[in-house]
Amino acid sequence: MDYKATLNLPKTDFPMKANLPQREPELLALWEQERLYERIQERGKGRPLYILHDGPPYANGRIHIGHALNKILKDIIIKSKTMAGYHVPYVPGWDCHGLPIEHQVLKELGDKKKDLDTSAIRKLCRDYAEKYFKIQRDEFKRLGVLGDWERPYLTMDPAYEATILREFGKFVERGGVYKGLKPVLWCTVDQTALAEAEVEYEDHTSPSIYVKFPVVTSPKILASASPLHIAFPPDIESVSVVIWTTTPWTLPANQAICLHPDIEYAFVKVGREVLIIAQKLLEGVAKACELQEYTVLGVRRGSEGFEGLETQRPLTHGLSPILLGDFVTLDQGTGCVHIAPGHGQEDYALVLAHNAHASPGERLEILAPVDDAGRFTEVVKEFAGQHVFKANPAIVERLKANGRLLGYGSLTHAYPHCWRCKNPVIFRATEQWFLSMETNDLRREALGEIERVRWIPPWGRDRIRGMVENRPDWCLSRQRVWGVPIPGFTCSGCRRVLTDPKAIDRVAELVETSGADVWFQKSAAELLPAGTACPACGGQVFEKERDILDVWFESGVSYAAVLKPRKWWPADLYLEGSDQHRGWFHSALLAGVVTDRRAPYKSVLTHGFVVDGAGKKMSKSAGNVVAPQDVIKQSGAEILRLWVAAQDYREDLRISQEILNHLIEAYRKIRNTCRFLLSNLYDFDPVQHRVPCERLPELDRWALGRLGELIPRITRAYEDFEFHTIFHALNNFCAVDLSAVYLDILKDRLYTFRKDSPLRRGSQTVLFDVLVALTKLMAPILSFTAEEIWRMLPDAARREAGVDSVHLTSFPEADPKWKEEALAQRWERLLEVRSRVQAELELKRREKMIGASLEARVILEANPEAYRLLKEYEQDLPTLFIVSQVEVKEMHHPPQKSDVVVTVAKAEGEKCERCWNYRPAVGTFPDHPTLCDRCVEAIR
Repeated sequence: MDYKATLNLPKTDFPMKANLPQREPELLALWEQERLYERIQERGKGRPLYILHDGPPYANGRIHIGHALNKILKDIIIKSKTMAGYHVPYVPGWDCHGLPIEHQVLKELGDKKKDLDTSAIRKLCRDYAEKYFKIQRDEFKRLGVLGDWERPYLTMDPAYEATILREFGKFVERGGVYKGLKPVLWCTVDQTALAEAEVEYEDHTSPSIYVKFPVVTSPKILASASPLHIAFPPDIESVSVVIWTTTPWTLPANQAICLHPDIEYAFVKVGREVLIIAQKLLEGVAKACELQEYTVLGVRRGSEGFEGLETQRPLTHGLSPILLGDFVTLDQGTGCVHIAPGHGQEDYALVLAHNAHASPGERLEILAPVDDAGRFTEVVKEFAGQHVFKANPAIVERLKANGRLLGYGSLTHAYPHCWRCKNPVIFRATEQWFLSMETNDLRREALGEIERVRWIPPWGRDRIRGMVENRPDWCLSRQRVWGVPIPGFTCSGCRRVLTDPKAIDRVAELVETSGADVWFQKSAAELLPAGTACPACGGQVFEKERDILDVWFESGVSYAAVLKPRKWWPADLYLEGSDQHRGWFHSALLAGVVTDRRAPYKSVLTHGFVVDGAGKKMSKSAGNVVAPQDVIKQSGAEILRLWVAAQDYREDLRISQEILNHLIEAYRKIRNTCRFLLSNLYDFDPVQHRVPCERLPELDRWALGRLGELIPRITRAYEDFEFHTIFHALNNFCAVDLSAVYLDILKDRLYTFRKDSPLRRGSQTVLFDVLVALTKLMAPILSFTAEEIWRMLPDAARREAGVDSVHLTSFPEADPKWKEEALAQRWERLLEVRSRVQAELELKRREKMIGASLEARVILEANPEAYRLLKEYEQDLPTLFIVSQVEVKEMHHPPQKSDVVVTVAKAEGEKCERCWNYRPAVGTFPDHPTLCDRCVEAIR
């Protein structure tokens, strides 16, 4: 007789080899065909709403690994919230306007751009954005992300553009929007203002110079002037304030010098001149400027007589007064700061405050003698036409020649660079549109809202708080053409700027119908409501504003375009990279506070950046870029999804082939565990064959108890966004609780017992419950694999659940009956003994005493306490240890260090041909001489 045919060997169509790169697209096509996302939404109606609002990626290239991380994290949350009983619609979006797209289009056009008007360039930009949003959409879908992909929000859609204008109108209506001359970050290559979020700080080497500003008052008069009271020796010819700067090119725009009122300044005699330097920085300055011999004549605080003294500017004939300011520090330099209000935010604020109280003759100029391309204008005749950075050496030479240069060197430091062209930027005062941070207490209200929001991780609160506390007014304008125009008009007669909410509404209506191109195609008269007149002079001829709105404003008001019309506002969660504290989170916060007096989100979750396996930043030049497309092609999107879940996203996330290989191995363990479960359920019908929990033997109940602990641990981890906890819990449960213990022990029962044996059906009940629970628990992360498993379940199982996709189910719940603490404690002790037995078996295997563990007989000598437990389970121990026999003996004088002593001997009896156990009964059945008593019973 072929006894192998009588075994209940595993059987399943679920392949061991995942073949994910081929299988995943098939499942995606199936989901689309079955309208899975739409069915999930229909099923969710009436449930509590949970809204994760998508921060729009920029539509200008294929997705990179950071995009994949972001979208997979969002998808895990959306799927887990759906399975936790919420209605979770997801509308993806794209940021379509702005400099990067316009920059690329103009680059591709080359000289042809001279022949194209604004409308033609805008059309090319629109085509470019449309091309890449569609490419990215397909790549996001390939990751297994479910969403309303056919109806995304695009910032270039006419309806969205109209919303942008209406939200700007609300800004104007509330007050605080103004147009003025003010220093902003300026890219001289792209020739536009930039927001703080559009700059990256990279190392840059700048000149480091110390420059003398001679005090106009003679040393003799200065010595007697109260309250300085510094006695200068009679040979002193000049007294100079020494400033330090890394931007020599700003010196032609100098208007003043600033000292701190509380810093102590030393009057330092060097030869026949006196230099004024912060006392605490004197040693460093002396070293940098190679001052060989010097004497300190006296020390005075900044508030003690300096204010109002005038100094001679080093490059021009004008005079610069000494002002006092709290922003001066002792971090580096001289403690004396050169003030160029056209090229610095603090400089600008200081001069503005000074001018507010000064007489007309004492007011200082907001001077920025630099054009859009960063070249000096004719105002600086000596350097006119030169780019400011290239003019630095010539300026230094000029200072040397006129005796004002005290010291010269260079400094490598973090310096702002344009995020797009990667060139260093400058501060430059230009006419821009701003939103005041102080009008209507915007700053205070925004800080208050930050306290109401839940920040994940919590340090995000302090980060954005520091940014809002210290940020300048929001520069809303950009000098480009690809975007939504600022709906402002200037009176041709008196140059008054008109920002009338009615005019803005009129433009919004036109844009909603025809798109933002209408602004560039129609005249001011056609755009304005009929009869519009200047409120200042009554004139009716206007010029259109040339600037467009900051793209951060466009994306910042996405809640108004996407959430409010659907009554989804405010969002439960915004989720982006940690750089968005100064980007989207920031602009959305300010926009929400201006228009609705609250943040548009309840919680904000941030993730780190992706770095290589060594923790280094990825770059093409370093050759360490990992492209998601390559990972998907080689290993499947599932491995990327597992990588996202396995990392602690709060930190920077490392990725390399070695890391992916480890995850592939972990994936195989999870997959093969599920395959084993499936393969032993081929003849199990949960409706007909289920065995009640109370009738199951202890081993099965132990397994259900472990499952009962796993379910709440994982569902709580999903709720707390602790995804790496889920990965480790799933991996550990599959590798240890199941593979190394329960399934290892169970094989004999599953394969050799009678097919419909109550013990076998009981184990199958547990296998089924474990498999269904595992499939649901892993579904938000391993979305493809969970779906593949679900569709392989026995038909009766899926009928019982009532759905054909795991993504239409809810998370499992632990049955209270599974929790048996006394049983769990007993089995923890039994499994400890099992580990010791396995170690001893392995030793005997290496000594060649035994081969397979079934060739062994185990003798346990135990102290009285352990003996009582082991004796109670003696008949179950062979199964537990996977040996043929176990004998338990009591030790009356046990060694102190061990409560159980394990001895391994050769098993008694002959080997059963069918189950491979060694049993004395083998050979006692004439009709089945090679079988044991248990197998004879099974086949009869």
